[in-house]
Amino acid sequence: MATGLFETFTLAEVQEIQAKAKSLLMEGKTIMNYSDSGTNVGKQFAMPIREVLEECNHALRKLDPETYGTAKRSRSARIDYRYNSHL
Repeated sequence: MATGLFETFTLAEVQEIQAKAKSLLMEGKTIMNYSDSGTNVGKQFAMPIREVLEECNHALRKLDPETYGTAKRSRSARIDYRYNSHL
């Protein structure tokens, strides 16, 4: 679930982050490791790609609801259909 991490970014910044995350995902480069004579180097996106994309989608809906739709909200209601005879 998105937390609003990217809400303070500009629309262009969020779109750039989203594009980079999609690019890494499509290339299968979400985690890269390199090892040479005992030296290990690892590189990965700052947070899991799924979370990045969720945060981007959340921020885009907040920043430009006309293009990306409004933020998703859930509602619930409880209706008691039992008959109350003493009314």
